[in-house]
Amino acid sequence: MIAAYLMRGHHDLVTANVWVRGIIVAATSLLMYSFAVWAAKGSARALLRLRITATAMVGVIAVIVALPGFLPTWMRIEQSACGLLLLGVAALLFTRRTRRFDGQDVD
Repeated sequence: MIAAYLMRGHHDLVTANVWVRGIIVAATSLLMYSFAVWAAKGSARALLRLRITATAMVGVIAVIVALPGFLPTWMRIEQSACGLLLLGVAALLFTRRTRRFDGQDVD
């Protein structure tokens, strides 16, 4: 959102889609943060919500980045980087160690 604000005068670089996507990303990051805080306190439901949200968001980011002309190149790069980081988070959420915290069978 800071980058979009700083480039707001360049209407080819900061489109309506950039503002909407940026606001959605900011809102979902706060939501995911709250899930992570509750999961760290031992809430299995929050951990499940975090897993679902992180996995779904990786898919959504992949689709949005692939849509031709939907976002300017700079935001495609930014969203791709965020997607890769979130993919790492999603992978960590399904490790054996994490499964121990929500009561799943670890074998």
